[in-house]
Amino acid sequence: MERRQEEIVSAADGSVRGTQSFVRTLSECWSRPSLTALEVLWRWAYGVPALALLWYVGRNILARSQVDLTSFDAMTVTRPLDAAETLTSTMSALLPGIMHALWVVPVLLLAWVGWASVGRAVVLRRAYPDLHWRLGTTMVLQFLRAISLAGTFALWFVYLRWAAAMRVAGPLERGLEPDLVGYFALVIVGTLTVFSLWSVLSWFLSIAPLLAMLRDLGVAQSLAAALHLGEVRGKLIEINLVMGIVKIALLVLAMVFSATPMPFESVATPAFLRIWWTIIGLLYFVASDFFHVARAVAYLKLWGAYHSDEDNSQEA
Repeated sequence: MERRQEEIVSAADGSVRGTQSFVRTLSECWSRPSLTALEVLWRWAYGVPALALLWYVGRNILARSQVDLTSFDAMTVTRPLDAAETLTSTMSALLPGIMHALWVVPVLLLAWVGWASVGRAVVLRRAYPDLHWRLGTTMVLQFLRAISLAGTFALWFVYLRWAAAMRVAGPLERGLEPDLVGYFALVIVGTLTVFSLWSVLSWFLSIAPLLAMLRDLGVAQSLAAALHLGEVRGKLIEINLVMGIVKIALLVLAMVFSATPMPFESVATPAFLRIWWTIIGLLYFVASDFFHVARAVAYLKLWGAYHSDEDNSQEA
């Protein structure tokens, strides 16, 4: 991390926004494909077994609940109430099996915390070999971030239920037509708001493990250091917000490219569509992994640009 400040960001006097230095970091990460390859390796080494476990558990739930999957063939967007009734009855049948399979959640969570801590440390030490390992600290910090993200999803789910009660269930109880347009408008606005707030407020949970590796800190010290970053904090928040926008953009692009064969549905075979959707999905995950690496490297670069002199003086 001992680099001159001008080698890390475009302008070290603070006149350049964090996104501009992030663009430069993207270019540097693109020129080092081994970082993305390692990121893909450790993420997929976890993801493939996790998906296999979820597939196995899901098949057992379906077998025990005896859900009639053919009822989904009759669902259509022109009859939303019938579709909602079908989904409700299906979830009611699946719920007992899901409750018995909740043991999967803590197992996957703990496995993710441990594996992600090791994998991210390997990637970052590949980029900067002088970083400390601090695996125990990063595991605790990773667990805190995972719990916070789970809380965000819980808040989002509560909001969706409130929107459904206001625009769908409420009017039906009064004998009125449900306001589906209003419901989906609330869902879109609320979803963007909740996860934009997560991108803005969760930045310190992302930088804390990096500070632990940079400065050889414990859990409390890393969190305290993450909350007292000085002028670099605004740039880190900006990068985190940009990453949230990038994730949404990647998802939209994946959906668009997934739909491109639809005009040729008469000639496109189901086998071709499955292959096409698999390729799009793999490209989406690789691109997402690349941006995850770029964000972590950008954090390290900004920290080195604004705090390297301070750290050197403390060591002296």
